[in-house]
Amino acid sequence: MSNLDESIGKILLELQKDDPDTFKKLMKKAQEDNPELFDDEIDAENKEIDEYNQKVDEFNKNIDNN
Repeated sequence: MSNLDESIGKILLELQKDDPDTFKKLMKKAQEDNPELFDDEIDAENKEIDEYNQKVDEFNKNIDNN
């Protein structure tokens, strides 16, 4: 992997942590523009991860509220 690829990867990871909504929009746009780069299997895995993360967020909110 080139230095540019590593830098882009780090930026995307930071964006995913700091602004998940913008990250999702960016990835959706990338998938629309370059569907050949994305595999349906990966999309299913990401959906499962998103669902899990939503459950964790809800759990954390409940803890914060109590």
